[in-house]
Amino acid sequence: MNAASPSATPTPPVKLAAAMAARRTPEQLRARRQLMWRELLTSLWAPLCIIGLAFVPYTILIEFAPAAAAWAQPLMKGLGLLMVAYFVVLLVWRNVSPKEKALRGLRHEAQELISENERILQKPHVREKLAAQVPERITDQALRVETASIEGNAERMRQELKGLEELTAQHLGAYRKQSAMDFVGGFGKALLIALVIRTFIVEPYRIPSGSMLPTLQIGDQVFVNKFIYGVRVPFANVVPFVIVRPPERGDVIVFNNPVDESKDYIKRVVGIPGDTVEVIDGVIHLNGQPQARKAVSTDYVVHNITDDGRWYDQSEALFEENLSGVTHAALQTLSQMPAREGPYTVPPGHVFVMGDNRDNSADSRHGLGVTGRGKVEYVPYGHIKGKAMVVWLSLGFEGLFHGLFGGTGLRVDRFFEPVR
Repeated sequence: MNAASPSATPTPPVKLAAAMAARRTPEQLRARRQLMWRELLTSLWAPLCIIGLAFVPYTILIEFAPAAAAWAQPLMKGLGLLMVAYFVVLLVWRNVSPKEKALRGLRHEAQELISENERILQKPHVREKLAAQVPERITDQALRVETASIEGNAERMRQELKGLEELTAQHLGAYRKQSAMDFVGGFGKALLIALVIRTFIVEPYRIPSGSMLPTLQIGDQVFVNKFIYGVRVPFANVVPFVIVRPPERGDVIVFNNPVDESKDYIKRVVGIPGDTVEVIDGVIHLNGQPQARKAVSTDYVVHNITDDGRWYDQSEALFEENLSGVTHAALQTLSQMPAREGPYTVPPGHVFVMGDNRDNSADSRHGLGVTGRGKVEYVPYGHIKGKAMVVWLSLGFEGLFHGLFGGTGLRVDRFFEPVR
């Protein structure tokens, strides 16, 4: 009887990064770590990442401790301007220095090539066909490339990189073509991350009109908190559960217009389910109680824009309102102010919204701007995309470089303005 032959032992995976790490001396490890930090801090992404890391606690702080904005906003604005300068200096330096430009290109090429080798060597069918010394030779050559990179020697790095390319072509050339699944998988992961962030966490929104003047200026770019009210299922327009809290009076929200779903609007929540809203001589009454309002100016000038992009001055009466404890500015055209609007009773699961530019806003009082509809329109919870948190960028009237762009420029004064 013939003895059964033993089963073949599977070839262990070749982890190129681990093999390289095992061969580095403490000095090489230290030098590599220093180079990694240098690369990170001289990347054009560095200023953006620093702002992003500071922005998260800032938004939490101004949301739950609004008074802190008095000192936190100037700090964030200063940091933002510093990061703009940082970005410009990096951009100039990276393009003016020939050595830096060459090394960055070579380092990127090396990273791509080493990652490609790592990916190929992980595949079992590749490992079975390779001689045992091939991964060793590739590891040695990859370390030579890394040493040249750490030394900042562009010529030597170019030569060592050429050697690694030749080794890869000789031994792994047949496996170098990236499969369709590899490409789809990488693209799919990036797309999924972007969709998750935009759908469930935060989304940018640009203010297109003057309906929320003076709170929000035309050209303000705001971040919208997508999870505070709950996870909204796109297209189905439902919110299965609340995460932090439901919408409250005074919140500035972005919503998909339930009457015309091709448009997104931004307005202020005035009434919540069960409320009766009435506007008498410009004063909001909630459930029969007038909300405090005081006149600030009778000729306050704001800057509006025509459909063809021309700026013009709009003079209105400016008021300071207190809507259930939320203090905010509002504009009114005294000569056009109706004596009474409403009453409007908000149904369950809906909110009643108004623009702060009261007589220039297509809001709940006016059918949310849909032509031919004269009745009140409420916004269902399922159409609310989120709460506007903060202005992160503003391209508006007479900002920096406005002379080059028809009166529109970078409004540095609006950076990190909390939306109240």
